[in-house]
This record gives sequence, structure tokens and C-alpha cells, in this order.
Amino acid sequence: MKPGIYVSRRDTTPSGDVLTTFDIRMTAPNREPALTPQVEHTIEHLAATFLRNHPQWKERVVYWGPMGCCTGSYLIMQGGLESTDIIELVKETFSFIANFEGDVPGATPRDCGNYSYMDLPGAKTAAKKYLEETLIPIEPSRLVYPE
Repeated sequence: MKPGIYVSRRDTTPSGDVLTTFDIRMTAPNREPALTPQVEHTIEHLAATFLRNHPQWKERVVYWGPMGCCTGSYLIMQGGLESTDIIELVKETFSFIANFEGDVPGATPRDCGNYSYMDLPGAKTAAKKYLEETLIPIEPSRLVYPE
């Protein structure tokens, strides 16, 4: 598997809402170094903040969180979406992270159970790499899980 944006699953809630889980894969599993937990944690705070405030998509964002394997994150969105539907949103998110300056949102003792476990420079570097090497030149093969 290469870094990319993949539909991991679709679920229908008892009320009939469709939720799409996206695999936002930033590194090639078992072939590239994983992200550090501090980088993943910082990306989580920045991406969640950006997505929850996005003018077009905020009402459809359900969850953003890191993968335990530290190779990317999961994004859960309301609706039966495809990877192609969110390419621009993911590009915007990682551009926000790559260019972020200031204090990481929510990185305070009041808002986070491990607020000092952050690596903003590392998150910015990882976001820039993912943006430049995967998202900007996105290929169709990086939008559908390999068979």
C-alpha cells in the first residue's frame, strides 16, 4: 500500500445515516518509517481543529484520529462519499498543518490529557511531505485500496 486517501469502510447507523471512514495513509506500512506518536498527536489536534471549522465540510465531519500503527489517520464523514470527493479537503487540511504557526490548538492541561506530547516541527514536516509527494500529484492508484 502506498500513501493516499482510501475508503476504509461505510456504515449505516440505525437512523439511516451513512458514515464513510477514510484511511488517510501518510506512510507506506512496513516499508517507510512510521510517524512518531508526538507527530500523530499534533496532526490530530491541527486537523481536527481545521476540519471542525471548515466552511463547507464542518457539518459532515464526525471524527479525525490517529491510527495506532502511526502510518496515518482516520477521517469519518457523514455521507456515502468517495476518496475523490475529499481530495481538496485533505489538501487544504495538510496545507494548514504544513504552514501552521503558533500554539497548537487544544494543547493545554484543560483541553488535552497529554498536552505536552507534541511535535509541531515534525508534524509540519510530515504534512508537507504528504502534501507534496502524495496529495498534489495524487494518482488514481492512491485513491482505491490495492487488490
